[in-house]
Amino acid sequence: MPHFMIVEARYYEDISDLLLKGATAALEEKRSTFEIFQVPGALEIPLAMRLGMLRPEGRGAVGRQFDGYIALGCVLRGETSHYDIVCNESARGLSTLALEYEKPIGNGILTCETEAQALERADPDKKNKGGEAALAALSMVELKIRMGVR
Repeated sequence: MPHFMIVEARYYEDISDLLLKGATAALEEKRSTFEIFQVPGALEIPLAMRLGMLRPEGRGAVGRQFDGYIALGCVLRGETSHYDIVCNESARGLSTLALEYEKPIGNGILTCETEAQALERADPDKKNKGGEAALAALSMVELKIRMGVR
């Protein structure tokens, strides 16, 4: 049974709540376990995940090692170029972690023009991007197992 680290950026709390609801429901349906960690915003997600990758396993470990990771959050376009920086750098950070450390990561960081778009995408009864991110991470965990990669 795969065990996941969910890192949830709380900057837009109502959107994060919906993303988390979709992600946890998808994992529970697939009988996977998870732990949830909260960070202030999308830029903090890659570091939180990297810290989770350093988590010890074996005797005396505080908790179980994670098989996969799920990033949840939202970035809304504002009046400055900060939106582009946050979108690009959070995505780059997740890609770097996945490739350098061979870790399955589901990216559920929404990058939207408006709050209405984000709510539509986050809602588990609509586009359910949190659930999609969880299923993407689970799919990559299963691929690693099938390929015999630890």
